[in-house]
Amino acid sequence: MKEKSLIFTYCVIFVVMIIWGLNIVLLKLLVDAFPPATMTSFRIMLAGVVAIAIVLFSKQMRKMTKKEWQLTLLATAFGVVGHHFFLSQGLTLTNASNTVLILALLPLTTFLFAVIFLGDRLTKWRFFGIVMAFIGVMFIQGLGGGNWAVQTGELYVFIAMVMQAISFIYIKKATATLDSKQMTSFMLLFGSIGLLGLSLMLEPTGPSALVGAPFYLYVLFFLSAVVATALGHFLFNAAIQQIGAGQTALFNNFVPFFGLVSSAIFLGEKIYWYQTFGFVFIVLGVLFGTGYIERAWAKHHPVAKKAVKHI
Repeated sequence: MKEKSLIFTYCVIFVVMIIWGLNIVLLKLLVDAFPPATMTSFRIMLAGVVAIAIVLFSKQMRKMTKKEWQLTLLATAFGVVGHHFFLSQGLTLTNASNTVLILALLPLTTFLFAVIFLGDRLTKWRFFGIVMAFIGVMFIQGLGGGNWAVQTGELYVFIAMVMQAISFIYIKKATATLDSKQMTSFMLLFGSIGLLGLSLMLEPTGPSALVGAPFYLYVLFFLSAVVATALGHFLFNAAIQQIGAGQTALFNNFVPFFGLVSSAIFLGEKIYWYQTFGFVFIVLGVLFGTGYIERAWAKHHPVAKKAVKHI
């Protein structure tokens, strides 16, 4: 991949991380106001409708092969139905701070799966980057007095994180031949149907409970569905197609920081020095973990160039 194109991809993912950090706060507000499973199913459904409309309007829809359908449905089961269901349930039982800490384990989990199932190469530089990013997360959350005792809410969020990591592997496999936008739109639409079925079983009166809330909550609902979920997954899955599941997922280390920033802005929470210090570690971790530092080093050291030319 050309350097300029690669940098552009990194910038796009970075913007998505800002949106997803904010989305954690939005989701916390939404699950406190609405039945979580019902709200999630309709939120994902709206995202799916918007995504399908974009793909149809751009005339990029095509007939899928049996293998592409299998991979898409598996990614949907794990990445949409499983991930969003357990995340919404977990958020009702724990706070946003603990949630972003657990979700910060996503890059490590995804990279491990990518090494095992996709044959991604774990170099010393990238391993160092993973460690640096994880240290950053520890600074952001650990020094803040986070509760490490595993409760039901934390367990649900952990399951949601693992399911999303598994879905990234299927997304990478499917987008080897399938356009990421088409896959994303199908994942969201079909996933919302699965979520709706679960919500009707768990929350029979859920749809009626969505009516009559303050107007600002519907604005938050729209922003979470269309901007964070539809647009965010479009861009993120496209990045997986370009640079791989392991490298893309590493950027999720930014989500805890932006989640804290969003909490400070919209919920009045404070940002402490150790959180800023942790952010520096996260930035360094992403630079090393994505192989960017490796490629920059190889440019100025021809002897090392052969070792990273395939990255």
